[in-house]
Amino acid sequence: MTDAVGSIDTPDAQDEVPEFKKKARKGGKRAKKGPLKRLAIFYRQIVAELRKVVWPTRNQLTSYTTVVIFFVAIMIALVTVIDYGLNHAAKYVFG
Repeated sequence: MTDAVGSIDTPDAQDEVPEFKKKARKGGKRAKKGPLKRLAIFYRQIVAELRKVVWPTRNQLTSYTTVVIFFVAIMIALVTVIDYGLNHAAKYVFG
């Protein structure tokens, strides 16, 4: 039985890899560069990625900060109410 690529019984020519090519290299590309050079490349990549960032304007930053502070205040109030209620429930049940 055959398919679009070839026969099931015989492997494709591209699947066959000679023995000398199957051996993995030690270290790959990293082995050729020293640690300081790798650190410099890493730093350059960080700077390049930070240049791609779309930074918010002052108005956006102010509104985002206001929303976050408002949300945190609501969550603090919610946890306080639940803690107060559970505290009184435990005192009622256990004495």
